[in-house]
Amino acid sequence: MMTVNEVSKLTGVSIRALQYYDKIGLLKPTEYTESGYRLYDDTAMEKLQQILLFRELEFPLKEIKTILSGPDFDRNKALEQQITLLTMKKEHLENLIDFARRIQCEGVKTMDFSVFDTQKIDEYAKRAKKQWGKTAEYQEFEKKAAGISKEEEHSVMEEFMQIFADFGKLKDTAPESADAQNLVKKLQDYITEHFYQCSNDILASLGQMYADCGEFTDNIDRAGGEGTAKFTAEAIKIYSSGH
Repeated sequence: MMTVNEVSKLTGVSIRALQYYDKIGLLKPTEYTESGYRLYDDTAMEKLQQILLFRELEFPLKEIKTILSGPDFDRNKALEQQITLLTMKKEHLENLIDFARRIQCEGVKTMDFSVFDTQKIDEYAKRAKKQWGKTAEYQEFEKKAAGISKEEEHSVMEEFMQIFADFGKLKDTAPESADAQNLVKKLQDYITEHFYQCSNDILASLGQMYADCGEFTDNIDRAGGEGTAKFTAEAIKIYSSGH
């Protein structure tokens, strides 16, 4: 058995994230000590490996939970996809390193930008996600995304991030204020209109991910300034608990 602190040190997953995984039912500890501390056995650690592998495919935690608990989950198939994807990323990084070394030694001889192209990696990841994307939310997102041009997609994401920029303008106010709560409603409606039906439960889960100190947090803070993700999460928590 490993304690949550030992698991965090071994895997690099924060204690806060592991506590959140427990809260949403994604990764439950094997048991608890009499003092209430989480303990994880080998089976739990294997499941954590699968979670982290699916995170490499950029799956939301809610979808990972559905996939891993599904009766048709094929561990070997998932591992095969991850090996392929990670190998492609490894080759991409090796090419970038070789390219940088050539510039260091020889200088820029040609304006060759092909080494930066990640299209093959992106396409493979997209295909893999489609094979596992069986949740109602993911299927709805796929349906809405079908036929949308790159320009329209860019516009949708710009407007989406503008909402977080607006949260940033309010981050020095109270998250329970009318302005903040109205903005949460606007965010929920926007997700429903452009991505998938955003229930209060889904919204609450999103809010927790926004403040989880990962890519979501970085992107939101980039849009609205440092502290925006935390403020948004607080405002969402208040909104979700009151509706």
